[in-house]
Amino acid sequence: MSAQPILEVKNVSKLFGSVIALSNISAKVYAGEVTCLLGDNGAGKSTLIKILSGVHQPTEGEYYFEGQPITLNSPREALERGIATVYQDLSLIPLMPIWRNFFLGLEPTKGWGPFKRFDAAFAKKTVREEMAKMGIDIRDPNQAVGTMSGGERQSIAIARAVYFGAKVLILDEPTAALGVKQAGVVLKYVVQAKTRGLGVVFITHNPHHAYAVGDRFIVLKRGKTLGIWKKDEISREELVRAMSGVDELEALSHELNEIARRKDLENQAAA
Repeated sequence: MSAQPILEVKNVSKLFGSVIALSNISAKVYAGEVTCLLGDNGAGKSTLIKILSGVHQPTEGEYYFEGQPITLNSPREALERGIATVYQDLSLIPLMPIWRNFFLGLEPTKGWGPFKRFDAAFAKKTVREEMAKMGIDIRDPNQAVGTMSGGERQSIAIARAVYFGAKVLILDEPTAALGVKQAGVVLKYVVQAKTRGLGVVFITHNPHHAYAVGDRFIVLKRGKTLGIWKKDEISREELVRAMSGVDELEALSHELNEIARRKDLENQAAA
């Protein structure tokens, strides 16, 4: 692992009018590591990844990539620098074959001038090779993406990002809509991307999935950082506890029990 993070944000805040979506968030992403960003709905995960991917600019704070301060004005600028984001909808077209989806918008060509045309043979060969690197055997690159499982679709999006030069791969809840088996498949692809030297940002609300692949964990709550840990600094049970707000639930349970006890005493006194 490099001593310098490939991507870093320092004291980032984001306001939408008077609403504070993020407050003073700092995070580091290292090449060859998986940084897990956890939090329930409304924790600020979506806002932070939109800042990392160039959709939003922070109201306050600094953004560094490969040690240099940068300002991203669009997702295209982020992608040009090597920051690729795979959203839940994947931006794949179900009726198109795998090879067309893989090169969608970046089609390889052969020939020149009026004779230039899509190099389908190269595209199909490349898809097989790149998917094989992710541990997936594509028998028929003409298979429609819509006939594939959720985990297999995720693998296409991840392999495509890696092939087109991603240095940082941001995965937005890739296991959220998947069953146990398919989620396991996607987690394997996350590790594959990490072993190929990418800095992976894995956004999830599932601490069990995060702990299986993560090297660092950042837990957000209501737009603030609840905690940042390396894997050897926190157990899975402690991560689950931090993520689920067990302490708050226990405090609430104690408070409700106290209310019930007082009510019983009042009833006894009235009798």
